Amino acid sequence: MDTQVFGISTDNTPSQKVFAEQTGASFPILSDFAKRNVSREYGVLMEDRGFANRATFVVDKEGRIAYIEEGSSAIDPNGAELACSRVRKH
Repeated sequence: MDTQVFGISTDNTPSQKVFAEQTGASFPILSDFAKRNVSREYGVLMEDRGFANRATFVVDKEGRIAYIEEGSSAIDPNGAELACSRVRKH
């Protein structure tokens, strides 16, 4: 679908590696561990708990957020795949 997939996590690097192995993730997982700036800027950081809510963001080629899925369903790639196909058609 002419897309780039990557994850961003507030977990430390060893935890990210375990996650990738357990889920079979073949995309890069970037770290937001030290300052959590990305999670904060995207509005998914739960400051009081120190970690981010699971979320999937589909960003179009113009840099606009075209789709957001939050919560436990965000780990299911079907929603993002559907959103990517819709963005591609426009």
